Amino acid sequence: MAMPKKGSRRITVDGGSYRWRVRRKPSYSQGNGWTPLTFAVERAEEPGNVLVVSLPCARPDNWLGHRTIPVTPALVAACVRRALERGWEPGRSGSAVTLEVSEDDLTHFLGRPPRYLIPFLWGFVPADGTASA
Repeated sequence: MAMPKKGSRRITVDGGSYRWRVRRKPSYSQGNGWTPLTFAVERAEEPGNVLVVSLPCARPDNWLGHRTIPVTPALVAACVRRALERGWEPGRSGSAVTLEVSEDDLTHFLGRPPRYLIPFLWGFVPADGTASA
């Protein structure tokens, strides 16, 4: 099943063209922080099976102030590369493939430990209490 095009962003990773998106609204479980922040990726042309990436944090719009990180194109590209290394075949039809990203993976993908944020009513504060750059 292809993901909706509305709200998706294009990205090129090592010559391949993909679309990715974060679900527009949190599910009840995501809003409560019970399930993690996820995003989906598929080939831009002739989509096959979808890659669902699960991150080790909550969505930025979670209701309880659990830590989060932004999903950036650099993070998406790193996740696509990892999934391809592990055998994801984006042109093949079939069930979605899940990539679970650990904190160690995030450190490797970002080139530094992740800088988590805590959402609150007026914005975000760094989870470690330091000012963000």
